[in-house]
This record gives sequence, C-alpha cells and structure tokens, in this order.
Amino acid sequence: MTSCQHSMTINDVTPSAKGFEECLKTGDVWLHLRLCRACGHIGCCDQSPNRHATAHYHASHHPIIEGYDPPEGWGWCYVDAVEIDLPDQTPQRGPILRFY
Repeated sequence: MTSCQHSMTINDVTPSAKGFEECLKTGDVWLHLRLCRACGHIGCCDQSPNRHATAHYHASHHPIIEGYDPPEGWGWCYVDAVEIDLPDQTPQRGPILRFY
C-alpha cells in the first residue's frame, strides 16, 4: 500500500450508522460497506447494486474510504485510484447486519 497527497483528509470519524442507512431504508442489499474517512458516511461498495460509497465521493469530493465491513485494514483514494495505508482502523459501533 502507498500514501497519497489526500492522506491529510483522513479523520478519526464516528460511523453514521450500524449498517448502511440508504440501503436499509429502501430494502436493498449490499456486499461490503465503505466508510468515508472525512465525515463518517457509510456506503455500500462498488460490487453492491447501488454503489453508494462512490456516489458519496462524487457528491462530497471526500477522497478517502476505508474497507469497513468486514474490517479490512485498507484505505482507497478515489482521486489517485490507489490503495493507501491508514493510520488506524475505525471501530465498529456494534454488530452490523448482513445483507448479501
């Protein structure tokens, strides 16, 4: 893994929910969750039908996500399209429902 010029946007964040709120509200499924390390938004991965994590990046321009569920220990920079080292792993707020 590498670092990128956007690593200064990595914050300690509080996850926005115990699962993915947008998919839970619509009854949609997800495979994995991604956590925005700028604001704590949780979105579903690009292999999920709705690709909400990427949609959050396009709307917010927050560049760094964390592989959140399952805890994967990696980060991704959308701008540089590289996997990055994270200073830490964000703790989960409790059990996360599985929808795959």
